[in-house]
Amino acid sequence: MKRRNKDTCIVISGESGAGKTEASKYIMQYIAAITNPSQRAEVERVKNMLLKSNCVLEAFGNAKTNRNDNSSRFGKYMDINFDFKGDPIGGHINNYLLEKDPVGKVKGVFKCIFQLVKGAPDAQLRSLHIQRDPTAYTYIKVGGQIKVLYHVQIKRDYYGWQAVTDAMKVIGFTTEEIQTVYKILATILHLGNLKFGSDGDVTLIENSKLVSILGDLLSTKDENVEKALLYRTVATGRDVIDKQHTHQEASYGRDALAKAIYERLFCWIVGRINDIIEVKNYDVRVHGKNTVIGVLDIYGFEIFQNNSFEQFCINYCNEKLQQLFIQLVLKQEQEEYQREGIPWKHIDYFNNQIIVDLVEQQHKGIFAVLDEACMNVGKVTDEMLLQALNGKLAKHAHYTSRKLSPTDKNLEFDRDFRIRHYAGDVAYSVVGFIDKNKDTLFQDFKRLLYNSSNPVLKAMWPEGKLSITEVTKRPLTAATLFKNSMISLVENLASKEPYYVRCIKPNEVKSPLLFEHERCKHQVEYLGLLENVRVRRAGFANRQIYPRFLQRYKMISEFTWPNHDLPSDKEAVKRLLQGCGFEHDVAYGKTKVFIRTPRTIFSLEEQRAEMVKRIVLFLQKVWRGTLARMHYRRMRAALIIIRAYRRYKVKSYIREVNQRFKNVRGMKDHGKHVKWPTPPKVLRKFEEIFIQIYFRWWAWTLIKDLSPEQLVQIRAKVATLECLKGQRADLGLQRAWEGNYLVSKKDSPGTASSFTLISSDLQRKDKFMRVLFSCNVRKINRFNKAEDRALLITDRHLYKMDPVKQYKPMKSIPLYNVTGVSISPGKDQLVVFHTKDNRDLIVCLQGMVPAGDSRIGELVGTLLRHLRTVHGRKICVF
Repeated sequence: MKRRNKDTCIVISGESGAGKTEASKYIMQYIAAITNPSQRAEVERVKNMLLKSNCVLEAFGNAKTNRNDNSSRFGKYMDINFDFKGDPIGGHINNYLLEKDPVGKVKGVFKCIFQLVKGAPDAQLRSLHIQRDPTAYTYIKVGGQIKVLYHVQIKRDYYGWQAVTDAMKVIGFTTEEIQTVYKILATILHLGNLKFGSDGDVTLIENSKLVSILGDLLSTKDENVEKALLYRTVATGRDVIDKQHTHQEASYGRDALAKAIYERLFCWIVGRINDIIEVKNYDVRVHGKNTVIGVLDIYGFEIFQNNSFEQFCINYCNEKLQQLFIQLVLKQEQEEYQREGIPWKHIDYFNNQIIVDLVEQQHKGIFAVLDEACMNVGKVTDEMLLQALNGKLAKHAHYTSRKLSPTDKNLEFDRDFRIRHYAGDVAYSVVGFIDKNKDTLFQDFKRLLYNSSNPVLKAMWPEGKLSITEVTKRPLTAATLFKNSMISLVENLASKEPYYVRCIKPNEVKSPLLFEHERCKHQVEYLGLLENVRVRRAGFANRQIYPRFLQRYKMISEFTWPNHDLPSDKEAVKRLLQGCGFEHDVAYGKTKVFIRTPRTIFSLEEQRAEMVKRIVLFLQKVWRGTLARMHYRRMRAALIIIRAYRRYKVKSYIREVNQRFKNVRGMKDHGKHVKWPTPPKVLRKFEEIFIQIYFRWWAWTLIKDLSPEQLVQIRAKVATLECLKGQRADLGLQRAWEGNYLVSKKDSPGTASSFTLISSDLQRKDKFMRVLFSCNVRKINRFNKAEDRALLITDRHLYKMDPVKQYKPMKSIPLYNVTGVSISPGKDQLVVFHTKDNRDLIVCLQGMVPAGDSRIGELVGTLLRHLRTVHGRKICVF
């Protein structure tokens, strides 16, 4: 499927008990094991549901028979859908239920019946009115004996019931749906225990308590259940009457109801599973091609002591599948060799088409005679059917009866006929053929179940909504429906590439150690395996048309990769195989190449896998280079666009700034009130620089007309602001700074002249150029003694003077010896001058006029400005 992207199917065949159901389980488990290596959750969910569906269908469709502990009483064809990576994404199940009797009186009891009786919890059994003892139910007994001894295996039944319940939950059945399923099974068991009696001409239900139980389980009224079991509503023209059943008709209706309920239940379960596992929202254009593997597990060839209508249909099904095998493997293959001109010696085989025609041929086949008997007006018996078959098929080589072969004492008069099947002769009893083919269920039962208050049960009987007076077409017979389904199945299988699993049953006693040679030889012969081996051995294992073969393997040869220039595809294939050394193992037909041994195919696949790696690497290299170049071009284009956009944003910003500040020279505040535009991201780091340049220009416009003295004072104030901003409330920035306050008559009206003389003497002595600051202070010594003093700061020294002694200098500190200044944040204007020799000077400025005038800022700013400008150093201010 993955190699050639082709739908395939697996046909599992063999007689009953040969292991077909187990083989299908292994196939499903294998598919689940090798798929989804990436462990995708959705794929795991689908795989789990597909596996669990096997468990549910086996419980409701398999039974224990005389020949098989787990006999399939239904056919199952499952299509598993795979995505383009080969992972399962869903599926679909077609069922071919034939054994509708859940507790068949001859063949066996469906497993789900015993799983319910022996495995369900006590509380659930009480709610269903079911006893734990299987002998309490008539449908499970034959002559007082338990027909299938599942009750011995209590533990297996318990775990089986639990496994089925869990599987239904995993698949997606709701709790209400699961409970309804078990209610239907309980209804069937209770129906079997219904006993009818007679009171004169009136038919009665002897154990009427069961009616109320049935009403509870079916969610309908008790009186409606009783009426449907005892009466039949008949429409005669415009009149509608209730016709009472006879004892025999009531028993027939009860059994028909049990069969019909079970059939609808099984079909509903299959439909519910299909609704859940069906592939949904799959778009080939988005998700790639969807491929299919079909697995067919269907009932095998059966021969019982008493073979009835069911065995006849089962064996017809196996004849159809054998015919498909003959048609595809034995007949078509040999015809293909002759058509392609391959030398071939014909191998004879038995073609069972004659048996298939015996059953399904129009107007002459057994199904046609059976349907004709069912459609005749009046009472038609099974004996009359056998007479009609004898008349139509008297000369057929594969049909006989006691009337046609009087000496054959193994057949009963007016009851049995024998068909010579491909697998052996089988004698069938016609008893019940007509009833089972009609498969009649009174319309009253359909209306009863449709009117149930249980929505699940109601959905199983949609035809129950029809009124009794409505006329409907005659339904197709069971034989016609089964024949049509088999024809459709074979057509479906033929549309795919089939693979076969042949199951051989080694013995009749179900022993794993006994191998009966004659039995196995017989199975090998009738399955056509000997002819198949002869055809395969003399033929070719693989064949492909030349274009397809070349498309798959052309990368192996240099003559065919990437395209050949030879006259035809056939010549190219020859050159390819000659180059690989396989010319001795192949034959060349008109349109196809034939390869004899699988070993050659394996070798070609290995060489192809090796070359595919190289091709993939080459494609990856080319594609990655393409992606890299595309990425580079996109990056380059983006860079050009970004650069152009940045230039545009910068130019726009500069134009906006120019527009806003165009007339700032004529404004009173020189544009200080103008709001700056928001800069583009690329200029945000330069925004502060632009603003600083503007404010420098703005400051320059303010100070350009100042005198040198004013300019020095402004720069001192800037130094003060930079150093003391936020540390003192008043820095004295709003007033004019005089600096030398001791020569001012405001601060020292009587001593100004004395200070002037002393300062002149100091200037001649110490050679200073100018006075930076002078003021009256109060000096505090180390003994906390305060005295009035004067402070003089020149451009070279700091002097402490005594104003009482005409400002006699008491202490002189060179400015280069000052390391720092500490000031207090309060109003006391305390100043500490730190020196290198740790002989700090502590003073408080005082004597200011006006009083309270703050001169701390002026002192610090003047000193900092002078030291930075003249001495080129900074001092610390604390």
